[in-house]
Amino acid sequence: MTFPERGTGTFVRADGGTGVFGHGRLLRYAVDVEGGIGQDPGQFARQVDAILDNTTRGWAAGGLWSFQRVSTGPVDFTVHLASPHTTDTVCGRYGLDTGGWVNCSGGNDVVINVKRWLQLTPYYQGQPDLYHALAINHEVGHRLGHNHVTCPGPGMPAPVMMQQINGLHGCVINGWPYDDQGRLVTGPPAT
Repeated sequence: MTFPERGTGTFVRADGGTGVFGHGRLLRYAVDVEGGIGQDPGQFARQVDAILDNTTRGWAAGGLWSFQRVSTGPVDFTVHLASPHTTDTVCGRYGLDTGGWVNCSGGNDVVINVKRWLQLTPYYQGQPDLYHALAINHEVGHRLGHNHVTCPGPGMPAPVMMQQINGLHGCVINGWPYDDQGRLVTGPPAT
């Protein structure tokens, strides 16, 4: 899939919103897509909604958080889909070096690099929905206060807070914070 290295540098907010999903502290979020990158804000918002509103395996499953997408008014964070150049610019404001190819989270900005969104990572080739879940859950996890962790053991699901792009280290791919039994998938703190 092709994408431009630079977009317009300005964002278009997705219209509409969702109900409240989950039980716990409510976080209101918005979804923005950079102009000139060939991606539809409504479609991206629906993908983000499906991930954040998952009350079985997503962050809303643990009982600590609930989520609602809005298009107006105050928000707790904004999920941006951006070109590699704009990702670097926004993430750089927080002292983060994304090198034109990774995502980031800083302050109230969750930034998804369109390059990663479309090209995935080597481990997730052919599984875009699972990679999309990982990308959103990892970066929103930072917004929720979670730090990086490592693989808990060979053959176990990779935690979403593990930097899976740097290798699975014996774990198997996983894009969700919770397993099918409602247990948080985590590992030892990364050093």
